[in-house]
Amino acid sequence: MVKRLDRAKARAKRHLRVRNKVSGTPECPRLNVFRSSKHIYAQIIDDVNGVTLCAASSLSKGFEGNGSNKEGARKVGEMIAKAAADKGIENVVFDRGGYLYHGRVQELADGAREGGLKF
Repeated sequence: MVKRLDRAKARAKRHLRVRNKVSGTPECPRLNVFRSSKHIYAQIIDDVNGVTLCAASSLSKGFEGNGSNKEGARKVGEMIAKAAADKGIENVVFDRGGYLYHGRVQELADGAREGGLKF
């Protein structure tokens, strides 16, 4: 009998491994990424106080386009960078959420860097 790989469980395991090393502080919060098949989400989180400082996604009101492709992910990255700048956040630590740093996750990171976030 062939064992099937549970991709969601494997991603959660990778994410836990990353989260053991990456933590957000008030001075340098964590930029978290979640992607589904149709949308992409980004949050800037202060783990010390346990609060989300700002968020953006392909479901946000100002978003135009498709959240399931690279162009949409880049727009979400630019939106999160603008929201962070409004809150006075400049430096973040990037949490790829257990996903490969490739495709939509990489485009979101590039868009955030273009928007002014440093990581």
